[in-house]
Amino acid sequence: MKLTADLHTHTKYSDAHCTVDAQAKRAKELGLEAFAITDHGYTQLVCGLRRREKARYTREIAEAEKKYGIRILVGIEENILGREGTGGLSPSDYDEFDLYLAGFHVMSAHESWHDWWNGWRGYLGYNMRLDLRHGRLAAEQTRAYINTVEKNPVDMLTHICFQCFADPLEVAKCCADYGTYVEISGKKTHFTDDELDAIVHKTAARFLVNSDAHSPKRMGDIALAVEQIERVGVPLSRIDNIDGRMPVLRMEEYKKRR
Repeated sequence: MKLTADLHTHTKYSDAHCTVDAQAKRAKELGLEAFAITDHGYTQLVCGLRRREKARYTREIAEAEKKYGIRILVGIEENILGREGTGGLSPSDYDEFDLYLAGFHVMSAHESWHDWWNGWRGYLGYNMRLDLRHGRLAAEQTRAYINTVEKNPVDMLTHICFQCFADPLEVAKCCADYGTYVEISGKKTHFTDDELDAIVHKTAARFLVNSDAHSPKRMGDIALAVEQIERVGVPLSRIDNIDGRMPVLRMEEYKKRR
């Protein structure tokens, strides 16, 4: 299993301390065919990319791509903002990005105070090791995932169920229906083995495996994900950024149809 493209990485434009150039240099050294810079998005309140920085962000990515001769996708990791699925990007933003990721992060501009409280309840409950996988909170966060996928051309959901509670099987079914990838993260375990096994056997969802690197030394590091993939027996044919394969991106297809 050889990583073709690491499609979830961060730089100083959000919550990492490294530059675009440093990430590109490391990706080239690793022999990756491509990678994506996917800094936290506009609705991240503390450590997200700002609209005023977008031109410089894009320029630095283009300069690094030319310097190192490696394809670099201009990406963003936006936030799931609430039960109704309001996207962190508007359609007018789509042409500025190659890759649209979305995930739960508590420090974001939620749709409502109720959604803000849900986010913090999930975050605190997860970190206190409470089992809140059933009941209203999980139902509402499942709804938020599903509505976000249904209403926005999201290419991949990041670290599903990390620091939040939802029904991963229902979320994965929706991803399969809409062509959104399910991430298996190399940074943190966010599915139990049983959850991932159920997704593999009960849905047609397809996967991307990424490092979520916040430093060059973690670029391409998917060892944690590989261990779980091997334990569960995830078919490698369903992972679309390994062994020379590149994913079919939903937002790219959406823009072609406009």
